[in-house]
Amino acid sequence: MTTRINETVAYLKAKGFDNPEVGIILGTGLGKLIDTIDIITKVSYNHIPNFPTATVEFHKGKLIYGTLEGKKIIVMQGRFHLYEGYSLQDITYPVRIMQQLGIKTLLVSNASGAINTTFKKGELMLIDDHINLQGSSPLAFKGVETLGERFVDMSTPYDNTLNLAFEAIAKMHNIKLHKGVYASVVGPQLETRAEYRMLKLIGADAVGMSTVPEVIVANHLKLKVAAISVLTDECDPDNLAPVNIAEIIKMAEKAEPHMITIFKALIKDL
Repeated sequence: MTTRINETVAYLKAKGFDNPEVGIILGTGLGKLIDTIDIITKVSYNHIPNFPTATVEFHKGKLIYGTLEGKKIIVMQGRFHLYEGYSLQDITYPVRIMQQLGIKTLLVSNASGAINTTFKKGELMLIDDHINLQGSSPLAFKGVETLGERFVDMSTPYDNTLNLAFEAIAKMHNIKLHKGVYASVVGPQLETRAEYRMLKLIGADAVGMSTVPEVIVANHLKLKVAAISVLTDECDPDNLAPVNIAEIIKMAEKAEPHMITIFKALIKDL
């Protein structure tokens, strides 16, 4: 993997990706942050050596480098998932590349379903902790110790300082920001009523199909990481409506301005 990482980093440096400070992963329906960035250069995933290619139609598949609030940033416009057929090592490969390019902080967004019935669609949830239900780990491969400590401490996977800053910013802008536990499942099917009940019993406040692998690798690389879920649907097993993907995307887009406000303010203060 080290050889592959070196090849990818060399390619991106030659394309002008120069010492970014912050990495951002944009989730489903959350692409308008790009409109606020002074873009210096961008590359499609399928042009980057050793990079996976996004296969989900609403994931753009571009790596973008530019400035935001005076900081150099690198943004993944579109991410990868287990349900696309990728390995956990493929999914998290871009995090390793961003770290090698220079980032010290990783901010992650996703669209997820609200398990906590006091949370409503269109609201935001700051991820305070997570439950990995994807069946494996992105660190479970031979030679991982050459890239960082094998047995990574996960007692505080989400940086407390960043989380406190997010909460203060949300309060300042009168944005409702819940805090809770995110459960990551494989997908792509959504959950049954029984599965939603199980997730609530084990302590999940929201559920999605991403984020946890990237966060594990960010901790492996000793990056500061924080993540926000945009709650796009309500997963009440006693009042469950059939899934409507178009409605989920629409709800993500509706909540996105609040997420952008919070992300921009945090980056400015870093």
